[in-house]
Amino acid sequence: MNKKTTLAGVLAATLILTSACGNDDKAGGTSSSGGGKVELTYWSWAPNMDKVVAGWNATHPDVHVTVNKQDGGDPAVTKLLTAIKAGSGAPDVMQAEYQKMPTLVSANAIADIGKLAGSLKEKFPGSAWNAVTLGSDAVYGVPQDTGPMMFFYRSDVFDKLGLKAPATWDDYAADAKKIHQANAKHYLGTFSANDPGWFTGLSQQAGASWWGVQGDSWSVNINDANSQKVATYWGNLVQQGVIDNKPMYTPEWNAALNDGTQVGWLGAVWSPGVLEGNAAKTKGKWKAAMLPQWDTSKATNGNWGGSATSVTSQSKHKDQAAQFITWLNTDPAALKALASDSNVYPAANDATGTALTSPPAFFSNQPDFYTIAQQSAQATNPFTYGPDVNVTFSSYNDAFGKAAESKQAAQFTAALATMQQATTTDMKNTGFKLAG
Repeated sequence: MNKKTTLAGVLAATLILTSACGNDDKAGGTSSSGGGKVELTYWSWAPNMDKVVAGWNATHPDVHVTVNKQDGGDPAVTKLLTAIKAGSGAPDVMQAEYQKMPTLVSANAIADIGKLAGSLKEKFPGSAWNAVTLGSDAVYGVPQDTGPMMFFYRSDVFDKLGLKAPATWDDYAADAKKIHQANAKHYLGTFSANDPGWFTGLSQQAGASWWGVQGDSWSVNINDANSQKVATYWGNLVQQGVIDNKPMYTPEWNAALNDGTQVGWLGAVWSPGVLEGNAAKTKGKWKAAMLPQWDTSKATNGNWGGSATSVTSQSKHKDQAAQFITWLNTDPAALKALASDSNVYPAANDATGTALTSPPAFFSNQPDFYTIAQQSAQATNPFTYGPDVNVTFSSYNDAFGKAAESKQAAQFTAALATMQQATTTDMKNTGFKLAG
């Protein structure tokens, strides 16, 4: 089966089938170095990645890697797809957000390195491995970092009111009411209509997976019962007025963190850096915990962010590139460098023991910070993204923006139906076959 070279050209082919039907992009197909020194290029947006890669270059004299700093997110994907389409200019290795993996696979931009994966699967949380395999036997990259969600709260405010970190979402709702009743200026959280990744992570924790592959077709399940549960929950809290409805990362939200009127945040493992940057004077007053749970009999969690490193389909040295990305994301020295120099939370299971032995500076009062983070990562549910995630996320911003502004709970569940419709319409228009 031949894979199409543009996203719109993928018709009946699925991500699973493209890896199983005579794919000629498996690592090892074009890896000859001619007996000389191999030069690899690596596109990455992570800070100081050149310092991390220096460890590889110092110990692997026959394979030299040059880091080319890129903009993250959509610009990086667009630049890679342009190079792939042109047939030149693509790097050997690419840092890619998990949510962009289906787009890159559909565009035949990244290679299946399954032949060289070995026992890598056991080195990562199941949710991270699912993100680079898309639920198939193919391996489209090695997990680099993850963003397990966590709950951050002002322990001084909680202690004053006799509250503990909420164990369940019912507890969270009750705490939100008590905090706002005690001080009308205080909010435990806000519903953010400009952060689709945040809501996706909360839906993921509840058991949602918005896309899937069925035979030769895609399925889209954005408006499922699990996501509806999450939307209804937040719609009710906003309608009751016990949490705020202002977007995150605005000057107003930043000020609320700093002045103490925002006393909680459903963030992710990378949140300490945001708190330190926006609310430095509150250091020592915050604590971290796992997300509240829907069912306390089994801990679950969601991701907000994260990326993998992939070998591009046009690399002439796929074997060496695969060896490099394996080292980058599993070697103890590399993990330490990723954490200390690039300030990322490595996806590898043993990162906490080898690279994250001290808490972030902002949480120096909580020695078990990374133990909680590891528990959160291990509890994260698998989640499959689709090839038109940009359309879905844009629809989220619009539909939930209107819902949050209206403060009407019914509008929150209606927003999911809007996202479902926008996503399925786009997939049909771009040539994807949908189940049902």
